[in-house]
Amino acid sequence: MAATLLAVIVALAVGHLAPDIATGVRQHGWFGGWLRWLNAQFPEGSFWRGRHGIALALAVPLLVVGLFQVALREPLWGFVGVLFAVVVLFHCWGPRDLDLDVAGVLDAPDAASRRHAASRLWAHAAGARMDGPSLVEAVFRNALRRWFGVLFWFLLLGPFGAVLYRLSVLAVERDDTQLAHETAAGARAWLALLEWPVAQLMTLGLALVGNFDSVMAAWREDDAFALHGDLLGAAARASVRSEIAEEAADYAESGVSASTAIIEVFGELPELRDAMNLAWRILILWLAVIALFVVAGWVG
Repeated sequence: MAATLLAVIVALAVGHLAPDIATGVRQHGWFGGWLRWLNAQFPEGSFWRGRHGIALALAVPLLVVGLFQVALREPLWGFVGVLFAVVVLFHCWGPRDLDLDVAGVLDAPDAASRRHAASRLWAHAAGARMDGPSLVEAVFRNALRRWFGVLFWFLLLGPFGAVLYRLSVLAVERDDTQLAHETAAGARAWLALLEWPVAQLMTLGLALVGNFDSVMAAWREDDAFALHGDLLGAAARASVRSEIAEEAADYAESGVSASTAIIEVFGELPELRDAMNLAWRILILWLAVIALFVVAGWVG
């Protein structure tokens, strides 16, 4: 737990203070080359081109990481293993700093620059949308895939879990690997399975740090617990709407119109700014829980 807390602090600090260095270190081009090599080796009808083929792509790098994780657990009273864990989590975090990407959208001087900056929040730039609900969903999807997914699986499985999640995301988000249709479908299903518990815990955190009633309303929907459901996105949109409405109501009591209050408090993209604030609150809550476990372990 202490190593996890240290690794997250390092990842956040370096990513924010030296984003170019962090992005340069977090390069995963080798995985795209590995996927293309597998494409070239296996013909149609092979295991690789089936629904479970993604397991073949993940097996080799995960075996290497797992062996290092086991081998480095004991040397120098575990210090080498802790260092390895910090390095792996830092490498799997991001790869870009979410806070800086959102700030780039908010600080853009014109509509064209704003759309270009917003494209960094989508895996494929052509899919970028500038409406408020889409931006909220994009922030939380990126928070899940850049922060919380890596953190959750690192907590459960150590460096092995962080690499497992990051490579699973890369297999789905890369647009230059030309995966077979069945392989790509299997990769999406596998990633959905990995992200389901993370999304549920993020939604719980959102209920605690945001508008509880709005989040609970989203949780009561019929498909809230479905593997491919949109629970997190729905809860985030509802919570952001409630937060903005409450802020506008507070200003309205002092004689300021709601539309003027929203622009004065949040700027031109109120949903985006509020979504980023909520994502930070959830992360701080998660880190606080981890810190409590660390302190309890020391006391025990």
